[in-house]
Amino acid sequence: MTGAVPRVTGEDDRRREHRPRVLKGATIIGGGRASGVACTIRNMHSNGAELRVDASSPVPALFLLYVPVDGAAYRCELRWRQGDRCGVLITGKEGKPTGQY
Repeated sequence: MTGAVPRVTGEDDRRREHRPRVLKGATIIGGGRASGVACTIRNMHSNGAELRVDASSPVPALFLLYVPVDGAAYRCELRWRQGDRCGVLITGKEGKPTGQY
């Protein structure tokens, strides 16, 4: 990832709606990587989500978030990252990406 991503805490949190807690396995696809980065969706709403990603794994600024149980991929924009957590803005939805199971 290039460029700094702001940290968001408490009063800086600008979510417009509550995000129900979920625990879904997902894969971050993008950033020119041949393979995806495994992650867990901690909470999700139609406009955003919080992900848990290994702190040493890169997360691109723009990516597809493939969620096998949904059979779909969500277009995402990284909004913040703090350790193994990151917040994303969901900008759209696509079908299952080619080559994903």
